[in-house]
Amino acid sequence: MTIKLGVLMDSLETIHYEKDSTLAMLWEAARRKWEIFYFEQKDLFFQDNDVFARVKILNVFENPARWYEIVDTRCIPLSELNVILMRKDPPFNLEYIYTTYLLEHAERKGVWVINKPHSLRDANEKFFTTWFPECCPPTLVSRDISLMKTFLEEQKDIVCKPLDGMGGAGIFKLRFPDENASVIFETLTERGTKMAMAQRYLPEIKQGDKRILMIDGEPVDHALARIPQSGELRGNLVAGGKGIAQPLSERDRWICQQVGPVLREKGLYFVGLDVIGDYLTEINVTSPTCIRELDRQTGSNISARFLDFVESKFLNRSK
Repeated sequence: MTIKLGVLMDSLETIHYEKDSTLAMLWEAARRKWEIFYFEQKDLFFQDNDVFARVKILNVFENPARWYEIVDTRCIPLSELNVILMRKDPPFNLEYIYTTYLLEHAERKGVWVINKPHSLRDANEKFFTTWFPECCPPTLVSRDISLMKTFLEEQKDIVCKPLDGMGGAGIFKLRFPDENASVIFETLTERGTKMAMAQRYLPEIKQGDKRILMIDGEPVDHALARIPQSGELRGNLVAGGKGIAQPLSERDRWICQQVGPVLREKGLYFVGLDVIGDYLTEINVTSPTCIRELDRQTGSNISARFLDFVESKFLNRSK
């Protein structure tokens, strides 16, 4: 059976050929002779009790000079698709939320959407970690500047970040006493009107911010340790971090065991855990990356493992 695969993502023109994880998924889908239907948020609309998209049917190639071609363009009800991969990058804003509403209508018509739209709304990538306190460093989520000052005084070294950021944007490190603390807290919370997160600083970041990819609640065998540049706090690859594959530690696997069943229950089937030292710091559910780096360094094919899962579960759902 040929699977009709919809992929909701950012513009094709923004794809980084050497790094993009969604592109790896598309190559694997093409190898399986699946039909690929690409669309963006702007292509979605609801009318007459159904949700539609203006889709482009793609062929994809492992050729940096010509990695895709548009075979056809048409407008279809999403119910014509079998599976939709929701691979839109943050920001997680109102438009993102409205998109999940539209995708839920496709679910109602029998389309399998990965990751589950309702759970994408529920699982803020920073705040979701608080469901697993045994895995996390001391954490404060608040817009109360006085609470943040107290947290800094108690923990001595902290990291603060917005709840809606990505790629390391808006992250600050403070050491008590810090004469810039008030202005940083005011900036992050927009003068006490917006929630932000503070966590105890983990010096193990110098050995890397580990990305662990989870498929159906189970980890792949290697993490990508994203090591910050000299003089840099952030290990994110977009912030200049260097990615080095390494086997999962016992603690890594223990964290995965705590988080995995909840991911599976919520229909979050492709997820990236961020672990610094022995602590979970983020749970990336929107469009986790690092497939390409891990595949190159370990000889794995993470997309094949993921689409094996999709294919098997889809066939079972269809029975």
